[in-house]
Amino acid sequence: MKKEIVYKLAELFCGPGGLALGATAAFVQNKEAIFRVKPVWANDIDNDACLTYNKNIHGDKATVAVCSPIEEIEIKNIPKFDALAFGFPCNDFSIVGKQKGFKGKFGPLYMYGVKAINFHNPVWFIAENVGGLQSANKGKAFQMILHDLEKAGMGYNLTAHLFKFEEYGIPQYRHRIIIVGIRKDFNLKFKVPMPTNINSFISAREAIEEPPISADAPNNEITKQSNIVVERLRHIPPGENAWYEGIPEQLRLNVKGAKLSQIYKRLDPTKPAYTITGSGGGGTHVYHWDEPRALTNRERARLQSFPDNFIFEGSKESVRKQIGMAVPPLAAKHIIEAILMTLAHIEYKAVPAKLSNGNSCIQGLLNLYT
Repeated sequence: MKKEIVYKLAELFCGPGGLALGATAAFVQNKEAIFRVKPVWANDIDNDACLTYNKNIHGDKATVAVCSPIEEIEIKNIPKFDALAFGFPCNDFSIVGKQKGFKGKFGPLYMYGVKAINFHNPVWFIAENVGGLQSANKGKAFQMILHDLEKAGMGYNLTAHLFKFEEYGIPQYRHRIIIVGIRKDFNLKFKVPMPTNINSFISAREAIEEPPISADAPNNEITKQSNIVVERLRHIPPGENAWYEGIPEQLRLNVKGAKLSQIYKRLDPTKPAYTITGSGGGGTHVYHWDEPRALTNRERARLQSFPDNFIFEGSKESVRKQIGMAVPPLAAKHIIEAILMTLAHIEYKAVPAKLSNGNSCIQGLLNLYT
């Protein structure tokens, strides 16, 4: 029987558990051993997200996800772990917001990941954020984050890449910066796994209709739409939004100087969905291509690659927020399996690590400090 090498995973800012679910599904083996990941501890400030995490990742009676502000967590008291994940809050780095970066409330929170690495020296870590991280504070925020992560603990070999998750089988255009660090004493460096679906995207229709969602599926409540919203949607073709020229005058939005592309935008059933978000008022709930309505949370969860048996806790709006903020489990599985293959010395097809400007992603930035 082969021995098992199990990396105990701790996670900061865990959300409902998308990354942890992907981690538990990740599995590789070489001639000597089986490599896998076991979540052992997590933290988030959102109570419903913690309830969801504990229900689906560890069962109803577990209390592995600690609900608390990260500022109140004693890093030294976190149970021993070999791997760390932290999708630090993106509010101050998103291009949709004001990109305050380190000047905002949430920007500096990545330092808690650095502190956890300094104290526990995990074998590897994975950090996740929005693409806007590259340009916040004129790019200086990203440079400092890379520097701090490379120098944390015993030192780490870093690989940073702007992943386009639709290229990995996620039925959604969702682009995120992933930074993977492997401790330098292992003398290994993560390589970006080759996309699996670069010429065969999964469409919104395929994700939502195949197989059909059961009538009694959890988190599948339909949002009641006002009559005017129903009528407006009836005049918007698939793939178009509230500024479609064919909408009658009386149904148009009276918003000056704004033509946000996702306001009352209906999905194109032949393409991946546009990015599922966790917040936003009227017109931002993602709309069905055929029926004049917003998607249900279960439909949104499918676009994030969550299985139908993954049950979200909380109100309908809380669930919407959790889904929108989550890491797609299938994307996490692809990335973590590549990490495990790296550690197991298993060769796999890879592509160069790049950010949106097309340049090699980190060496030039790290040279500023080394």
